[in-house]
Amino acid sequence: MALKPKRSGKAKPKTKGASSVSKPRKSASKSPPRGGAKAEPGASQARPISAGSPRSERATGKPASRLIDQRIRDLGGWRGETLGRMRALILEADPEMTEEWKWGTPVWSHNGIVCTGEAYTKVVKLTFARGARIADPSRVFNSSLEGNTRRAIDIHEGAKVDAGAFKALVKAAVALNGPPAKKLPHPRL
Repeated sequence: MALKPKRSGKAKPKTKGASSVSKPRKSASKSPPRGGAKAEPGASQARPISAGSPRSERATGKPASRLIDQRIRDLGGWRGETLGRMRALILEADPEMTEEWKWGTPVWSHNGIVCTGEAYTKVVKLTFARGARIADPSRVFNSSLEGNTRRAIDIHEGAKVDAGAFKALVKAAVALNGPPAKKLPHPRL
């Protein structure tokens, strides 16, 4: 009969029938004080992951459209102007488009993610989530061409993007996302 090695550390052995799935995990963040103690000012407010790059609307309390406006202002110069121009084209192509703020970047969605807008030192990049499945006869996509899922458009300083061809890509991406999924009734057992 083999002996089991002694457990080291503070981990408690599971009791019969207990599952780690059924027990809630503790948050890594500070818990609010108990027993009526007062919290520090601002302690209960969610904070962005890093300064200038809030992850979501919930993290800042600001609507995504205002966060995108702020990003465009903060970028300034040709990058802010380019991102602002491309945003306007996206919203013209699909007035039902939803603006979101995820991963510290603008995201445009309609029944799923259509594209994201990132700004780098030498390029403004628009990445289409399912771009590999979109026909691009005007060859607007010029980056991430080797992948099976995404396609991107890198816009360098002074470069012009064909507005009509770009809008056609946005419309095709929305069509590819299709109508919203219908929720099926939960089967009763």
